[in-house]
Amino acid sequence: MPLALILSSHVAASRVGGMAQSLALSQFNCDGMLVPTVLYGRHPGWGAPGGAAVPLQAFEGMLDGIEANGLFGLTDLVITGYFASVEQVRAAVRAIDAVRAAPRDAIAYTEAARIVVDPTIGDTGKGLYVPQDVADAIRDDLCPRADIICPNAWELEWLTGQDACDPQNAVRAATRLGRPVMVSSINIGNEIGAVYADKHEAWLAAHPKAASAPKGTGDLLTALFAAALLEGQTASDALASAVGGVAETITAANAWASPELPIVAIGAHIKRTSPSVRMERLA
Repeated sequence: MPLALILSSHVAASRVGGMAQSLALSQFNCDGMLVPTVLYGRHPGWGAPGGAAVPLQAFEGMLDGIEANGLFGLTDLVITGYFASVEQVRAAVRAIDAVRAAPRDAIAYTEAARIVVDPTIGDTGKGLYVPQDVADAIRDDLCPRADIICPNAWELEWLTGQDACDPQNAVRAATRLGRPVMVSSINIGNEIGAVYADKHEAWLAAHPKAASAPKGTGDLLTALFAAALLEGQTASDALASAVGGVAETITAANAWASPELPIVAIGAHIKRTSPSVRMERLA
């Protein structure tokens, strides 16, 4: 049974961040260990979120407890997302290094842990929504440790200083990071999608834009993509199923007039490739 360590936000009433990812991973029979960076009542997009950042001592203490129970040697997947401080980023870096250095338990699901960094730092129209030093630490310290980096298009542009507004530009920008990249929020006319690129291949998965969508689609996409890879799917198949899962969840949210992503209610549909997804090989 796969085991994931999620270092991101816990938002009680919104299906975003680490909470959304933990729920999504359960559909893949993957247990999530969520170590929260913030404890919020709701997404800040709704207004004052309530709650607060998790103190560093508590954040590090939770990681220490997980490590003390021998679970770093069983961790198959690490997903990082939102951080409230540079100190939290540095603690995450230490945890990733410790996971990689831990003796691999014989009953572990995979031979080695896969590190997925979702640099949750900003978005189009908002710019950076974390302090500059946090964004710098994610770029300089976390991204170099990633097996896969999962930014949105704006974040990819910030990380690389290169335009990523369309699929081909996104591929060119992704190559500057020197490791596999899955970038979301790529606009193609009436479609929106995600691009995967590594040194061997590049793919676009797109679907028709919805009139509206709840928050958290990027967090969900990262979790679905990582989980599909953990199952052994190829990068292109994982991209297709992840984008399809997000598309199906958005469709269900709009059909049910749900203000949040109905991750639990949609059930196993969240891991199926939607017929609305169009795949295109870019390289």
